[in-house]
Amino acid sequence: MEDQIIIRPIEPTDNIALAKVIRNTLTEFGANKPGTVYFDPTTDALFELFRSPGSFYFVATINNVIVGGCGIYPTINLPEGTCELVKLYLDSSARGTGLGKKLLLQSMHWAKQNGYNQVYLESMPELSKAVSIYEKVGFVRINQPLGNSGHCGCDIWMTKQL
Repeated sequence: MEDQIIIRPIEPTDNIALAKVIRNTLTEFGANKPGTVYFDPTTDALFELFRSPGSFYFVATINNVIVGGCGIYPTINLPEGTCELVKLYLDSSARGTGLGKKLLLQSMHWAKQNGYNQVYLESMPELSKAVSIYEKVGFVRINQPLGNSGHCGCDIWMTKQL
């Protein structure tokens, strides 16, 4: 029987499982350091965070088990028409399936449909596989951060026009 993969909006009961996926992934790649979402208190309350206007979070499940997610957020002080692609994380069991790229593209589609014309993201060298996926879909590196994400642990900044 084939795995049932579903991408759906975040629900209140998703918080604990998503926080676990995010922190496990950062730990796995040695990126569980201060200044990252690992220590961000909003990581434990993603449903509440993504109730903000102009934001949305997609959750990926395989056979009803949460394996990751990706969101769009109107981070403060970003240029007009720009949103941030945030919290794209996948459990190790779901990597290499194309699900991360699907989450990424679905999030960017949502952003465009909701009036954004540019997507910004922050990453770090430890997550080089993710950075290569961002580059493949058209993100380009920039020399300095935009907006105020509060994540000083990230030193790769990228944008993509929608």
